[in-house]
Amino acid sequence: MSDAIADVLNWLESRTDIQSLRAAVCDLNGIMRGKRIPVEQARKALEGKLRMPFSLIGLDVWGEDIEGNSLVFSTGDADGLCQWTGRGILPVAWTAHPTALVPLWLADESGAPYLGDPRRALARILDRYKALGLTPVAATELEFYLVDPQSQRPVGPVSPVTGRRLDSDAALSIDEIDDFESFIHDVYEACRTQGIPVDTAIAENGVGQFEINLNHVADALRAADDAVLFKRTVKGIARKHGFAACFMAKPYGDRAGNGFHVHFSLVDGEGRNVFDDGTDQGSETMRHAVGGLLAAMAESTLVFAPHFNSYRRLRPRSYAPTAVAWGYENRMVAIRIPGGPTAARRIEHRVSGADANPYLVLAAILGAALTGIERQLSPGDPIGTDGQGLPPAKLPPDWASAIAAFESGTHVAEIFPAILRDSFVACKRQELNTFALNVSDFEIETYLESV
Repeated sequence: MSDAIADVLNWLESRTDIQSLRAAVCDLNGIMRGKRIPVEQARKALEGKLRMPFSLIGLDVWGEDIEGNSLVFSTGDADGLCQWTGRGILPVAWTAHPTALVPLWLADESGAPYLGDPRRALARILDRYKALGLTPVAATELEFYLVDPQSQRPVGPVSPVTGRRLDSDAALSIDEIDDFESFIHDVYEACRTQGIPVDTAIAENGVGQFEINLNHVADALRAADDAVLFKRTVKGIARKHGFAACFMAKPYGDRAGNGFHVHFSLVDGEGRNVFDDGTDQGSETMRHAVGGLLAAMAESTLVFAPHFNSYRRLRPRSYAPTAVAWGYENRMVAIRIPGGPTAARRIEHRVSGADANPYLVLAAILGAALTGIERQLSPGDPIGTDGQGLPPAKLPPDWASAIAAFESGTHVAEIFPAILRDSFVACKRQELNTFALNVSDFEIETYLESV
């Protein structure tokens, strides 16, 4: 038994209040799926002796099997091995009884990584960086809305202090932060116990919208873990306080969307930031990375905007980009180079919505940047506008176009294994077809007797 497993089991023995665990993997939609197991099975889970079907990675957003999925029908829905990721056992304080999460990822019978697992996809990219002597340093920013869970449609929550329902934007309002201090405090405390490096929190530009930033870490796999765990934590703490937390890309048609911005730099074996050349413009390596990001952006959009609702966020004249463009200190474009000390020179990727899978997002970003560096791709000239009306290519305007671009993309084929690409496309096509069969109330009201 490894020292890490022994440490976890010793911690668990000290927590006599925990009687059950959640053993789970992350699927392509970023949803945790797995089992409730008795605490006595902790060692079994940590030693990789639990089994779950490979197919659960590719279930659609409603948890349905993908029609015609070869993982189900040609293999008899075979099981894979569930290996512990090494991220401890993470305490969960918002359930009816205390429990803890055992984070897992899938392997085949030989113990080799299962390449359809989104966490494995990111790990493969990081192995390529390691071979070059480079380490990505990544940080994430996630936006979310608090909403009233009793309402059929999203409405602002009732302030715990004033007793009034929020009905207006309150960007950077300290009063709103204070009103929801109890909720925010519990989020920070839960993150602390799980080792999630939370940083600043702000009231964002929507009714009941907040953004909490996570500190940078020199381990992009851990940064993605942090983002996945953070979303689950916020949702759980919100329910504990009588709210629902919404990470939909665009829960309100007329208000700000929820973004998932990723900041990253690269350090070499001596700890030097290779994006820093002592100038405000950044190094050639940085610009090549930007070139790779721009080259792969259109065909990667399905990763950054994976759902029907995602494309309501990617609209012109908003803080969500539509053009494949970059700029310095420009929040209107897809790739922003923030200002500040040159030692902190980094890239901010602004395309993803908060509804995206963090493992796939970081794999797509870091994979494209690596391609740009290896091939010395030019990003072209930076722009100082939002890119509307300019020559730069546009992102796919809708879900169907994004699915097609991802399926035929040559850059994503170099980033993601074929089994993951095929599963992701099949999943998104099934979801798209399901939405196509559902006629909204608004459509009925508009057309029933008028056409």
